Amino acid sequence: MDLALLGSLAVLALIDSTSFGTLLIPIWLLLDPGPVRVGRILTFLGTVAAFYLVVGVAMAMGASAFLPRIGHVLDTPAVVWGQLVLGVALFFWSFRLDGRRRPLPRVSERNVVGLALVAAAAEVSTMLPYLAAIGLLTSAELPIVRVVPVMAGYCLLMIGPALVLLVVRTVAGDRVSGLLTRFSEWMAKSSSVSWIVGIVGFLLAYDAAGRLSLLRWGG
Repeated sequence: MDLALLGSLAVLALIDSTSFGTLLIPIWLLLDPGPVRVGRILTFLGTVAAFYLVVGVAMAMGASAFLPRIGHVLDTPAVVWGQLVLGVALFFWSFRLDGRRRPLPRVSERNVVGLALVAAAAEVSTMLPYLAAIGLLTSAELPIVRVVPVMAGYCLLMIGPALVLLVVRTVAGDRVSGLLTRFSEWMAKSSSVSWIVGIVGFLLAYDAAGRLSLLRWGG
């Protein structure tokens, strides 16, 4: 596995870390007045990460089962050029997307595991970076023994920012509540859809350009 692939996966994981299930809901839980319930938030984040790990490995294994039959098709110039065109189209389309205001969810906290599973299941089919990451892993044709730790690292990085905020909130207490509130409101109102589509488009185009030997570095 080359560094370019690992770098792309890291970028995609960090983009996924800004979703409602991986960041905004954890921030909402952190804004609960009083001492931070560390166990509750760790349970939530652990459930989300485990869900995406299981789904990601299952999807990669399912794709790997068909690779011996369609691997040569995926590597044909026509398909790779199609990926390049799709990536470029997504990149430029992102400039035409407007931010959508999405309020923070108001759901019960009684069942943290259930909340995490519902949030992850609701978003998994719309998390374009996550699906793109699985696609890149599939294209790399890695054995399953290497896919599992890579996906585990991806999921850990995906919840990394929320873990950092958990540490900050635990240490600083209610003094950072105002900052967390403003940050969550900014994320809910920002044009997150547009920049996510743009970055994913760039990574897809970059991967295809590399496979087509269109990128030349140096002499």
